Amino acid sequence: MKLRVLLINPWIYDFSAYNLWARPLGLYKVAEYLSSFDVELSLIDCMECSDSKIFCTGKYRFEAVPKPAILEGFKGKFKRYGMSVADFRLKLGKSGLADIVIMTSVMAYWYPGVQSCISIIREEMGDIPIILGGIYATLYHDHASRNSGADFVYRGEVSQALKFAISTFGFKLKMKGPMHSYYDIFRDMNSQYSPLLTSSGCPFRCSYCASQLLSDFKQRSPDAVFSEIISLHSRGVEDMAFYDDALLIDADNHIKPILRGVIDAGLDIRFHTPNGLHAALIDHEIAALMKKSGFQTLRLSLETVNTGRQTASGGKVRNSDLVRAIDALMDTGFRNRQVGVYVMIGLPKQDIREVRESIEFVKQIGARICLTEFSPIRGTRSWDELIAAGIINDDLDPILTNNSVFTFLLSDYAINEIQKIKLDVKEYNLQYTSCFQKDIMYQALEN
Repeated sequence: MKLRVLLINPWIYDFSAYNLWARPLGLYKVAEYLSSFDVELSLIDCMECSDSKIFCTGKYRFEAVPKPAILEGFKGKFKRYGMSVADFRLKLGKSGLADIVIMTSVMAYWYPGVQSCISIIREEMGDIPIILGGIYATLYHDHASRNSGADFVYRGEVSQALKFAISTFGFKLKMKGPMHSYYDIFRDMNSQYSPLLTSSGCPFRCSYCASQLLSDFKQRSPDAVFSEIISLHSRGVEDMAFYDDALLIDADNHIKPILRGVIDAGLDIRFHTPNGLHAALIDHEIAALMKKSGFQTLRLSLETVNTGRQTASGGKVRNSDLVRAIDALMDTGFRNRQVGVYVMIGLPKQDIREVRESIEFVKQIGARICLTEFSPIRGTRSWDELIAAGIINDDLDPILTNNSVFTFLLSDYAINEIQKIKLDVKEYNLQYTSCFQKDIMYQALEN
């Protein structure tokens, strides 16, 4: 008899959330791994409820929920993003014959969503075994083991260790054949957009990033990536988002062949890069290939204009790199509104003047500003710096690492100064937003 496995992507509990082509890729990897065994797979994605607007991005459905006690002093409405509780219970009822549940987790400060899902699973499905994996489970393994309610907290990437985790509940996996892709396993999923992951990990060691803690840097073959793009496009996917942390590394042998394949095949696809690209690796050839292959949304990483901090945090970008990258993109036909630059606020020892200088620098080169509030991640150098400075303890509740919460509660910035900066960035970006929306309208009329 087949082992019946129910995969669940839990809710987000936060003050704000927006869907930028997100899918539970980690959970899909679990499905692909298990597809080589004699199992029956089903999926509940609590985050499948969002309004599709510009290029299939949009706001998630949400409901206000009580704040955790630790956030009582923080202003703002706390929300549960995703499907309703009633819909979740209904879907669980339809999957009532499952033998085991495997749940993923993403941001550590979203763990209330994990807790809530597991609590409801217990109510609806009794003592069914629950395995929790993902980023939160990996980086905060001890916290997840104590607080999530899961029976087994799985750490790391999908591997044979998952087979062992399942066996601890008395289940034996029997080999069936080759693995299948997630889009072949879940054929009824929404096919308008999809994330792409051409690599895992990152060769850089930025002080604030956990990528190297989650995976070694590995790139897939260009042929495998191109084949996936072809398959997704044949299923009606129009928007694809590269979620790599290091998409442009070894470009001659990786991203360039992929994009040439897309161009030669004449595929009508819109590509997006919500994760910041390494500006130092963008030249005119890459810019031209991205333009010809259909890139619409580009995000570049700067973080700060302070040269000393750039070097100390990892050395992946210099101000001159960003200027050259923007020039290359504009020279090949991209427009300012398509290109955003990430600027961070709240980095350890970063004063408010440095943030303003970084914002002004991006204004001068004419790109959109993507203001990102710093969120400390356990295991990174920035985390250790904050501990050494006495700002946090290693057992800090993960919910206080929420970027919105941390900037207001644990940084040295005055609240009114943060609000001024956010308003300034919003007003500056509006000039590009209106033009962007007009372009979308004209494209719709042409089609």
